[in-house]
Amino acid sequence: MFAGCASTDLWIAVPMLVPLVGCTLWALVTAIRFRHWVWVGLLLAMPVFGAFLYFFFHLHQHGPSGFELPGAHDQTRIKRLQAEIARIDKAHLHAQLGDIYFQIGKLDRAMTCYRAALERDPDDLDTRAHLGGCLVRLGKAAEARPLLEAAVAENPRHDRGHTLMALAEAATALGEIEVAIATWKQVVASNSYARARVQLAELYLATGDPAAARLLLRQVLDDDDAAPAFHRKREAVWVRRARAALRRVPATPA
Repeated sequence: MFAGCASTDLWIAVPMLVPLVGCTLWALVTAIRFRHWVWVGLLLAMPVFGAFLYFFFHLHQHGPSGFELPGAHDQTRIKRLQAEIARIDKAHLHAQLGDIYFQIGKLDRAMTCYRAALERDPDDLDTRAHLGGCLVRLGKAAEARPLLEAAVAENPRHDRGHTLMALAEAATALGEIEVAIATWKQVVASNSYARARVQLAELYLATGDPAAARLLLRQVLDDDDAAPAFHRKREAVWVRRARAALRRVPATPA
């Protein structure tokens, strides 16, 4: 009888433990990834309680109205812009809505908004450049390139070099490696973006210049070591990619 009760309790307890363990592991991996060492210690000392603390006090947003769920601020802005568009159908409102969708990764919706903005104002530089960057990420590099080329011709440092980076990514996607390398060099000459250094290094590796690749990848990792937490969080994907690329660089001869 007691064995049966224990077995029943186990079947009830295990499904309840799984999400708690998963939440704790997720918090621990995230804390290590962003080098939040104090949180790592807390998570190891108090796994489940520490995970909830990390979630509420570090990864959530706290707005003027109190606690907000992740993404709540974006949803509020989206609804506000949709209401304004319904009231006054202006190009800049469509473009702003496109920017929000772009930032949260809803690229198809972003593209639709940018196209709507251009229908109302075909000369807006920001909208043309942002649509080009969106199209690159949607795998439409051929369509993106003329938009990005025109934007860069008008302002080579548009969006602090991000438009030029999108143009380099379009050239890479189209197999125009020499053009891509030349464009990435333009970016790297005046910016220290990990996104640019890593992708240029990958092209150097592909074209047989491991020494140049190694130099750029080491710069990315060295910068990350000295960067503040918010910067490491923002650049984490490129730092991981830099480490992976560096493992492919042939060792220097003794």
